[in-house]
Amino acid sequence: MRQTPYQIRAMPLLLWALLLACVVPECILIGADQGWWGTNRWRPDSYAYGAFWAGLLKGWLPNYPFQPYVMFISYAFLHAGFWHLLVNMVVLMALGRHTIGRIGPWKFTLFYLLCILGGGIGFAEMTNTLQPMVGASGALFGLIAANLVWHVLDNQDESTPLYKALLRPVFALLIINLGSLLIASGQVAWETHLGGTITGLALAPLFRKP
Repeated sequence: MRQTPYQIRAMPLLLWALLLACVVPECILIGADQGWWGTNRWRPDSYAYGAFWAGLLKGWLPNYPFQPYVMFISYAFLHAGFWHLLVNMVVLMALGRHTIGRIGPWKFTLFYLLCILGGGIGFAEMTNTLQPMVGASGALFGLIAANLVWHVLDNQDESTPLYKALLRPVFALLIINLGSLLIASGQVAWETHLGGTITGLALAPLFRKP
């Protein structure tokens, strides 16, 4: 499909905006961690105000009004260090451009935010940790799930029931999630990944363009 001039301009601008929204905070925090500016309190303070804390849904007192609601989005723009940020941003740039080209920038923005929200809900419902959760990976798993569904739907054999056609991508997502959990020695918010994945699977048919 031939791209319009608007699409060519919009794709990099939107992705650069998302990239900067994640990279700038982490770079500031890395600098503070290294003593280049600020104090080493900046990272824990940023987590205290922007990370996802399941305890805030179980009676903890928030640091500011509406924090228990804001954290369902804000957590995705904070990260836990350079490598965490790098991996997520590489995936975002790789999948984001393709997804925007398929559904357009406005639908992509809505889809991305809904997957962030779904990742937060998954973490809230399934975690038993009191530790903060940060990172864009919930939304990224949503993008991966949606693109797998679209690939299946685009190439589906009419004689194969849809649920059977989707078994392979769903299994692949479970393997990816399990692999990331094992590689990180359990230090992965699999609940967020699963929440984002379920959101992406559920929304993909609604956002699909023929």
